[in-house]
Amino acid sequence: MTAVLSIRDLQVSYGAVPAVRGVDLELHKGELRVILGANGAGKTTILKALLGLQKATSGSVQFDGRPILGMTPQQINKLGISWVPEGRQLWSNLSVYDNLLLGGFGVADKAVRRREIERMLERFPLLRQRSRQLAGSLSGGEQSLVAVARALISQPRVLLMDEPSLGLAPLMVKQIFDLVQEVNAAGVSILLVEQNARQALQVADWGYLLENGAIVTQGSAADLSQSSTVQDVFLGGSI
Repeated sequence: MTAVLSIRDLQVSYGAVPAVRGVDLELHKGELRVILGANGAGKTTILKALLGLQKATSGSVQFDGRPILGMTPQQINKLGISWVPEGRQLWSNLSVYDNLLLGGFGVADKAVRRREIERMLERFPLLRQRSRQLAGSLSGGEQSLVAVARALISQPRVLLMDEPSLGLAPLMVKQIFDLVQEVNAAGVSILLVEQNARQALQVADWGYLLENGAIVTQGSAADLSQSSTVQDVFLGGSI
């Protein structure tokens, strides 16, 4: 199967300190893959390197066979890669609608942008109800919904999601993972970064375990759920 996203020997450093060390990773069309790891393992750094937000020290990243390292975030977004950042990073003093509008910054055709915003408002009725409300006044779960909808405005083929369940109540965590599955079922390939291994492995096809910037194990989500390494690190010795 041809990879839509292919990473080879990716290395990223902050000054003299290595943050990502020789990572190889693939994402195939229609897949949902997850990168598991503790805080500081390098998960977010990988996503930022893919997005052009952090310069890679060496290695290669290809999207549909096209090298993208060195491209600007805007160029990468236009190719079809979008991002749901950790902590959602909404413009809290702007309305929900304006946040969605800014999510379409890479869509040159204003009519297409308006159509995609309307499609998101239809898909998520709560956002229509909250469309004129300041994003900063929403609950954490509602803000997560805005962040996902904002990322989908540009009609991505690959969605990078960084800790979408972080800080949410258990009921909302389930709803967010249901949404992740729904987006993936609609044809969007997803690379998910998560510390919530139990939930992530229930929705993923494949997983990677990252420690100190390096992938120490990988495999199908089912196999990783039974992995003693994953269980010891994330699941308290039991799935």
